[in-house]
Amino acid sequence: MLDVGCGAGEFAVELARRADRVDAIDRSPVMIEAAKQATPGNVTCVLGDVLEQPLPANSYDAIVSISTLHHMPLDRALPVLADALRPGGVLAVVALPRADLPRELPVEILAAAGHRVLGLAFAVLRKFGRGDWYAVAPTHDVMPVVLDPPLTTRQVRRQAAEVLPGARVRRLVYWRYALVWHKPADG
Repeated sequence: MLDVGCGAGEFAVELARRADRVDAIDRSPVMIEAAKQATPGNVTCVLGDVLEQPLPANSYDAIVSISTLHHMPLDRALPVLADALRPGGVLAVVALPRADLPRELPVEILAAAGHRVLGLAFAVLRKFGRGDWYAVAPTHDVMPVVLDPPLTTRQVRRQAAEVLPGARVRRLVYWRYALVWHKPADG
């Protein structure tokens, strides 16, 4: 299993509970050091960029990426990740789209309202000393800032269809999309 853009390793820890071996890659030295401290022995943390260092072909049963692919050119990243998957493997991505207001205004309104409600709930929890589970991570300051993700969900869907036949792309609330693709078993 491969975690692309593993950050401080939180999701790699979860993956390690379900897989014999997890490779976790991130291009930030600070994040990789944090991931090395957080992950168990069946996780290999690698400093690198999947677009700059070749991934071994047909090597992973599953590749996951959370909040990373919007930081790189999707048309370059998808073929690299597809090639690294074994036949029958799964690519699962959650990333940020650029808003497509004419089409997605109801979702944007729902997300903004929900965000306010969650903010209020977090403030109440913090007031009663129950805010540790959502506190700012120590690596927060080195996280890349995304002011405007480059692609709308429709554009992601179009680009994915060109490279990943049968890929499913869905718009999620809270400014996210999910992309899931099963590599054909025949390669």
